[in-house]
Amino acid sequence: MHHVAVGHALLTNPATALARLVPVSRARYNSQQQFSTMRAMLLDVPRRPLRAADVPRPEPGPGQVLIAVNACGVCRTDLHIFDAELANPKLPLVLGHEIVGTVVATGPGAGRFARGERVGVPWLGWSCGECRYCRTARENLCDRARFTGYQIDGGYAEYAAADARFAFRLPGEYADADAAPLLCAGLIGYRSLVAAGDAERLGLYGFGAAAHIVAQLARHQGRRVFAFTRAGDTDAQRFALELGAVWAGASDDRPPEPLDAAIIFAPVGSLVPMALRTVAKGGTVVCAGIHMSEIPAFPYDLLWGERVVRSVANLTRKDGEEFLALAPKAPVRTEIESYPLEHANEALGNLRAGRVRGAAVLKI
Repeated sequence: MHHVAVGHALLTNPATALARLVPVSRARYNSQQQFSTMRAMLLDVPRRPLRAADVPRPEPGPGQVLIAVNACGVCRTDLHIFDAELANPKLPLVLGHEIVGTVVATGPGAGRFARGERVGVPWLGWSCGECRYCRTARENLCDRARFTGYQIDGGYAEYAAADARFAFRLPGEYADADAAPLLCAGLIGYRSLVAAGDAERLGLYGFGAAAHIVAQLARHQGRRVFAFTRAGDTDAQRFALELGAVWAGASDDRPPEPLDAAIIFAPVGSLVPMALRTVAKGGTVVCAGIHMSEIPAFPYDLLWGERVVRSVANLTRKDGEEFLALAPKAPVRTEIESYPLEHANEALGNLRAGRVRGAAVLKI
């Protein structure tokens, strides 16, 4: 493992972009379509290690772009799918929903991006556009939504096909690997921060990929950050202080003063009553994960005083546009640990064990 910086410049010539960003060793897509396979790490069955395989390369359908993947973040949601905590994934499945890559082909009607453009692909891969949620700017709640790296093959591979409407242009300030965590850790973190309201004293429970981005946004907005980690995790506490937190301690510690809001990133239900104990009257506790262990019973007195417990689900394209415009202005700097594609199992294992500082990213 090592920290990397992958250079990226704003590209104006698509042919130059393809030559620069798609390594010759995997340039299996060309105008003659001579090659039809790609390397991928497959989840065949939950709870079994991912399998390296050569699989058919996807072709872009109507409205889709084909992306040569340059980097893909490794997210805790990937672990929830791996562990069967999220039901009914597509199998076999290519995990990964923090995809950064280069458009190498477009399907009919996918005119939003041209060949050679760099794009990012997030968790929300498709929504129906017709239901009451989609019609009221809440596509994140669409009952028919499909998600990247869950129902749609994701970015633990050399190529990925994505609906062009749900992909993003990425700020040129970020190298490919550095941009990858913005697409879930950043987007969900941003939506959670908005859900926390204008809290000046903000608690963050679990200081991983999302929290290390949110802490920087919060400081940019003039908030004070209080970081909570696993007991004894002095490395994470030190990391939080380096990023501007005014206090860092264990999740069962009481901060030096009441908080106005708390965001829980760790998938641990027992943190909900702990967080309620730390927030002042009128405060909000935001549960930011897609999965959480059972929340234990707690006395009503913890909720009384107009405290609020709420969740955050998925993201909207509006979230993405707002956050990706804000990130370079803060500026948010992602700290990453990079791994080759074939070491995806190692990356997942380190994430599970809490050994990743910042975010883990596969570099393809």
